[in-house]
Amino acid sequence: MAASSSRVMLGPLVAAIDQGTSSTRFLVFNAKTAELLSHHQVEINQSFPKEGWVEEDPKEILQSVYECMERTCEKLTQLNVDISNIKAIGVTNQRETTLVWDKETGEPLYNAIVWLDLRTQSTVERLINKTPGRNKNHLKTGLPISTYFSAVKLRWLMDNVDEVAEAVLTHRAMFGTVDSWLIWCLTGGKSGGVHCTDVTNASRTMLFNIHTLDWDPELCKYFDIPMEILPKVRSSSEIYGLMKSGCLSGIPISGCLGDQSAALVGQMCFQEGQTACLLKVVLIYLFNCYLLQPVMSEHGLLTTVAYKLGRDKPACYALEGSVAIAGAVVRWLKDNLGIIQTSTELEKLAASVGTSYGCYFVPAFSGLYAPYWEPSARGIICGLTQFTNKSHLAFAALEAVCFQTREILDAMNQDSGIPLTQLQVDGGMTSNRLLMQLQADILCIPVVKPSMPETTALGAAMAAGAAEGVSVWSLRPEDLSEVTSEKFEPQINPEGKGHVNANQMGWRITAECSGSHAG
Repeated sequence: MAASSSRVMLGPLVAAIDQGTSSTRFLVFNAKTAELLSHHQVEINQSFPKEGWVEEDPKEILQSVYECMERTCEKLTQLNVDISNIKAIGVTNQRETTLVWDKETGEPLYNAIVWLDLRTQSTVERLINKTPGRNKNHLKTGLPISTYFSAVKLRWLMDNVDEVAEAVLTHRAMFGTVDSWLIWCLTGGKSGGVHCTDVTNASRTMLFNIHTLDWDPELCKYFDIPMEILPKVRSSSEIYGLMKSGCLSGIPISGCLGDQSAALVGQMCFQEGQTACLLKVVLIYLFNCYLLQPVMSEHGLLTTVAYKLGRDKPACYALEGSVAIAGAVVRWLKDNLGIIQTSTELEKLAASVGTSYGCYFVPAFSGLYAPYWEPSARGIICGLTQFTNKSHLAFAALEAVCFQTREILDAMNQDSGIPLTQLQVDGGMTSNRLLMQLQADILCIPVVKPSMPETTALGAAMAAGAAEGVSVWSLRPEDLSEVTSEKFEPQINPEGKGHVNANQMGWRITAECSGSHAG
């Protein structure tokens, strides 16, 4: 009795599984204040069996989720927080990463093929060659035909992995992105697990009709993929099933969003034209929200489902720009070149010179994504002189992130016809203050960074807590907690603006060369 009477009473709590490319986290929030109470993180191993191949172990991913849950619950208990107050769990995940498993044994039939894997490049080229005018956007899914998306990865698995082909033929195969795998396993697996996904993850497969919000029979036929292996498409906020094991057994899983859509919700981008930039460990995403109607890009962007916050709620759409390598540049400089030991050291190195001294860095390690969509492009560092040192290269690496963001922002402004007045940012790289200021200077608009950095997990928690049957988190504008933020204003004069534009053009020419050289 003494122990229970000392427990901290906080009202309803909502948890989020944040399963990313490099790590898994489990976070618990106060549903009334959006305060983060506790969390735990586990790194995920990647394997690279061949050049351009990137894989992860589905069992390791699942085990990391259970470990993060258990450790977080232990931390809450140590804080005298009653874990029975956790009323719902949301899932947010790395998108496009592709898995196939056996529904009878519950065993994965191959490693997860990660979104930035390039093994399907020849398949993509063959598909593009079959389209009229070699048009990458022929399928009208809002996505170009690219190695990035799940359909070609699934096709490769069916063509090259005997266990997958046999399971498809014998009706034992289940396909899903990471969210589907986790929800199926957590809700019972082979003993009645729920095989589902949400509209945001489904819209990244090249098999999904963004107008009907369901799998498209013609697209499935085009890729020769049987529809019976696909998960059921649900909204981003509804009860999918209950946890069947672990310390949170019996708690509903009631929110599901691809990680970038979750960050949109977490940053409360519920108004048309609001834009969020997500500077993740591996990838830059830039979203511009368009409510209710999808807008097709004419400038190399993706049209995607932003979220659908309830079974009876309308879907909201977004234009998205994706760049394959952002924060991974830091890891490359550390692990491959050895010029820094930590990510914080990069900021210090770059700040020590304050310029790249004419050095341009195009980190096309996995090809170029938006707005080029050139998978054969390769990285370039140019403009080197005898004077160039590692500090200049560090500054060029930060500039590369900013120039890529501006490329996407320029395309968005052209597609929307409405110049953006500020950029909201999120993700691990936002801790680099030099990068934030450099981004504001290169974009010539303010960059706004929320003081609470966990907006991706927060968005998944919000969707879960707002679901019908849970209803502990209100998404009405008047009820949303005000998010405190820090604003980085451009610190550049008119003469400097011309210099920035010239540097941007230099970077763009270098990027275009990286694609043409590879070709």
